[in-house]
Amino acid sequence: MSKSASGGFSGNRELKTRVKTARGRKTSSTRWLQRQLNDPYVALAKKEGYRSRAAYKLIELDDKFHFLKVGKTVLDLGAAPGGWTQVSAVRVKSTEKKPLVVGVDILPMPSVPSASVIQLDFMDDSAPDIIRAMIPDGVDVVLSDMAPNTTGHQATDHIRIMVLIEAAYPFACEVLKTGGVFVCKVFQGGAEKELLAQMRKDFTSVKHAKPKASRSDSSEMYVVAIGFKGRK
Repeated sequence: MSKSASGGFSGNRELKTRVKTARGRKTSSTRWLQRQLNDPYVALAKKEGYRSRAAYKLIELDDKFHFLKVGKTVLDLGAAPGGWTQVSAVRVKSTEKKPLVVGVDILPMPSVPSASVIQLDFMDDSAPDIIRAMIPDGVDVVLSDMAPNTTGHQATDHIRIMVLIEAAYPFACEVLKTGGVFVCKVFQGGAEKELLAQMRKDFTSVKHAKPKASRSDSSEMYVVAIGFKGRK
C-alpha cells in the first residue's frame, strides 16, 4: 500500500518484497523478515524517526482517548526499544530540564531525548521501590506494553501476559494520581475478566481498543482505563 497525503494508506498495489529462505534460517524467521519488509508502519517509523512500528499504536490510542496531555507525567513499562517513550515525550512536551516521562525495560535501550530511561526487570522484587524513587510525586499516566516472548499458543501467551499485567496493575494503582490513566496490552483469552471487573471499580471508564497499527492476525488488544478514583 502507498502512503496518502492525509496520513493514511491508499489501496494502490505495490510490488511486495519476497525473501528467500536462506540456509540456516528458519521458515518462521523468513516469514517475519518478509512481513517486516512489506509493513507500511515499519517503513513509516523509519521515515519519521520512531524506533518501532508500535509508536503508531500509542499515537492512535491517544488520538482516540486523549490521555497524553501537555504537562502530564508518564511511566512507560516495557518501554524498549523506545517508541512509546518517544511519542509520550513529544505529546506531553517533556524537556531535558523537566523530564516528564520515565521509560523502564529489562532490555537495554538507548536514551530518549527529554525522558528518563532505566534498564530494570519490573518483575524483580526491588523494582517497585527503585521506580517509586524516580517518581516520588506519582504520575498521571501508566503505560504497559510489556509482553512475554510469544509461543504461538494463544492460551499460553494469554496467561503469560496476564502475569505481567497482574503485577503492573496494582503498582499502577499505587503511583497514579487521582484522575490518572492506565493503558495496557492484553491478548484475548478470557482470563482478564476478573481484572477488568476490578478496573471498572477503580476507574470511571474502561475501554477496549485495537489500533489499526496492530496487526490484524495478532490477538493483542489494549485496555484504556481513564479517571483513577484514587488509592483506597
